Amino acid sequence: MRLSTNIERELNRRRAKNSAEVSILDQIQQVLDSNEEQRQDIHTRLRSRSKTTANAFKLEALETDKIYHIDTIKSICVDYRLRFLDAALFKSEFPEEAISKIRALEDEHDTSLSGFKMMAPSKLFKLENADDPLLFAPIGNGYYYLIHKWGNDLSGLRRLLVWPVKNFDNMVFSIFVTSILLTAISPMGVFTNKEVGMTEYVMLFLFMFKAVAAIVLYYGFAAGKNFNTAIWNSKYYNA
Repeated sequence: MRLSTNIERELNRRRAKNSAEVSILDQIQQVLDSNEEQRQDIHTRLRSRSKTTANAFKLEALETDKIYHIDTIKSICVDYRLRFLDAALFKSEFPEEAISKIRALEDEHDTSLSGFKMMAPSKLFKLENADDPLLFAPIGNGYYYLIHKWGNDLSGLRRLLVWPVKNFDNMVFSIFVTSILLTAISPMGVFTNKEVGMTEYVMLFLFMFKAVAAIVLYYGFAAGKNFNTAIWNSKYYNA
């Protein structure tokens, strides 16, 4: 028995198959295009100024360990000399993982987020003239939701190094202690040939205190520095 093939029928069958494959590819491309549009829209919102103070989150779907009050955020910024500012001022690139997390949140909560905030060192912001960023979105009533953290952890010494500039009291105390140490290691024989007593040490301490205070004040004014409590939410580099 001879087998025969209807070429026209075979052409039509393969054309239908190819059409189905093209249709599937078109659908995939549409999904990819839609995904790219959503990601670009998120990038645009991250780089745009917004006065939004609350987003329409579904509170029951939020992870409670990622919710922080502004007072907690402020205390961390003050202790580690960080800033909490609009994401629009952030000068580094946002990682794709952060964009994906925003998109997933928006899908889960059926909303479009805005009013994004960043907690990061001053050097990571484009500050206006008077090493680990965290991205937040406002929930409302002073509460913020942590969306994503990236980069390296802060050095364990950072809190200790910035402690003297946390506030005015810390600055005075640091100058006081520094002056005592400088007085203790100073060779008194260079300053006097007489027997050294408590009076001479007190005089040297007062001299050291004034000298250290003058250097600190000069550097502070020249560099436009301020205390952590004053800059944590300021967008000005010389605030």
